Amino acid sequence: MPDEGCQCRFGVFVVCVLIVAAAAVAGGMFTRTGVESEWYQQRKADITPPGWVFSVAWSILYLLIAVSLYLAWIGAASAGQRRAVAVVFGINLILNAAWPALYFGLQRPLLAFADLIALWLSIIAMIVVTWRIRRASALLLAPYLLWVSFAGVLNWLSR
Repeated sequence: MPDEGCQCRFGVFVVCVLIVAAAAVAGGMFTRTGVESEWYQQRKADITPPGWVFSVAWSILYLLIAVSLYLAWIGAASAGQRRAVAVVFGINLILNAAWPALYFGLQRPLLAFADLIALWLSIIAMIVVTWRIRRASALLLAPYLLWVSFAGVLNWLSR
């Protein structure tokens, strides 16, 4: 007979992946058309990597975010810890999906930069919350923080 705990954890993992994927898809709707626009091509920073780098980087980052969410969720010792995980990841994913809408959709780089600052702070909050639950979960978020820091530089240079 299969281990029900294992099946339950797999279900939690699938839900974590789907939640993060939803944010990725929401933001991706604006990114796909935005990066090809004349508006973006005229203002993007000279240090902007080729488009494929963003696709690879974000695919890896979204997987790391999902695994971090999963590890924090199953490692949470109380309903209060789970609530904290849900809040910080929820806020982060909303801010994450909002950035391409503000930058590419509305073509408002300064507003997108403000969102990016909030996004960066939300990653710090995620790291703090998950560190208290499971350090591996927090460490998985370090590349995300670094990439968003680099994205902030690109955003600032393209304003």
